[in-house]
Amino acid sequence: MDEQPSPAPLPATASGTAPDAPWPLRVLSENLKTYFERAPEAWIEGQLIEFKVIRGNAWMTLRDLDEDYSLPVTAWRNVASTLEGAVEQGSRVVACVKPSFYTKTGRLNMIASAMRPVGIGDLLARVEKLRRTLEAEGLTSADRKRPLPVLPHLIGLVTGKNSDALKDVMRNTHLRWPEARFEIREVAVQGANAPREVMAAVAELDAHPEVDVIIIARGGGALEEVVLPFSDEALVRAVAATRTPVVSAIGHEADRPVLDDVADVRASTPTDAAKRVVPDAALEREAISAARLRLASGVERLVLQEAQSLQALRTRPVMAQPERLVDERAQDLERWRGRARTSLSGRLDREHDAVGHLRARVRSLSPQKTLDRGYAVVQRQGEVVRRAGRVALGDRLDILVAAGRIGATVTDITDPADPGEALHTSETTGGAGQADRATPSAHTATTTPEETA
Repeated sequence: MDEQPSPAPLPATASGTAPDAPWPLRVLSENLKTYFERAPEAWIEGQLIEFKVIRGNAWMTLRDLDEDYSLPVTAWRNVASTLEGAVEQGSRVVACVKPSFYTKTGRLNMIASAMRPVGIGDLLARVEKLRRTLEAEGLTSADRKRPLPVLPHLIGLVTGKNSDALKDVMRNTHLRWPEARFEIREVAVQGANAPREVMAAVAELDAHPEVDVIIIARGGGALEEVVLPFSDEALVRAVAATRTPVVSAIGHEADRPVLDDVADVRASTPTDAAKRVVPDAALEREAISAARLRLASGVERLVLQEAQSLQALRTRPVMAQPERLVDERAQDLERWRGRARTSLSGRLDREHDAVGHLRARVRSLSPQKTLDRGYAVVQRQGEVVRRAGRVALGDRLDILVAAGRIGATVTDITDPADPGEALHTSETTGGAGQADRATPSAHTATTTPEETA
């Protein structure tokens, strides 16, 4: 009997499969089941968007708090019995889950071994931790707060659809300023989708070129509905990064979501937000009327003061007789002119006398004066003769006297060896000696008629 050929061995791993060597579906399913069951347990947090108990087992769908992710979760009877009355649809829970793969249908499921609701105390503790973190980063600092516009052209409003907050803001705003205009974004203001929708609406309004201020408004409600959605970290950071001033009007006065800390203005209620973003038209009209009255009164008072000042100027003597001022100045000018003439005349007289004295002194020192006293200047060939030894017999001399010149010829020379002897001789001979000292050859020189000429 012929032997049947043995089947070809299956690939050991998924990477070894091929079109001519595939895995049977059961092999993949069993391998997936083995792979998933090796995964460790993990604690996860989310919101129950579906919760049903069938035959003692709980079938649930758990959704992420921030993103649009969800997973099916099953709690068998022993765990589900502990959840009755503790959790319900919409609850925020933490669960210890382990993946389980059902090979018959290829469905991945999470098996919960433990589950408990997140208490309001835990949530508020997280909110306070986030508040401290943002404060340390400076995002809640008063220096970052931007002032609201005095009168916004367009008001951005983010609130729930057909909500009381929407009606309160619009009604009170129009009561105060009837011409106010709104750009409204209606979004979810509670639940898991609220932070994401509010953040998207704020981004749209912040990019709008005409929106001058953004109001985020929500009415009152349970603490977890009011505080938690508006304490989402991604939302509050997005609000802190806006270019447009933001007003937070969430809940009532006692409600303090983190959004209040990063917003530029915190309004205690939506109605308070309306009062903050626009002025009261009636009060503004009254203020304008009062200002106009004050202005008119001020102008009238100023005109009266100026009229009185003008009248006082008119009654002054200088205004009654304007020429008096000119006359007084003319008299002053004439006095100054007289003083100037006297001073100048006196100065000229003093300087004239000084010039006369200087002229007399100069004249007394003039060579002509010396010649007038009988002295003479003897020159030989243009050179003044100061010693008799400087000439020779027969030299022609030119003698300058007080009036005219004399030509002479040297016929005798006396040159004393001691100059002091000549000085002594001149002192003892009187005037003739002086002439001899100036012209040592004057008594010995002889002149001819033609030389005299």
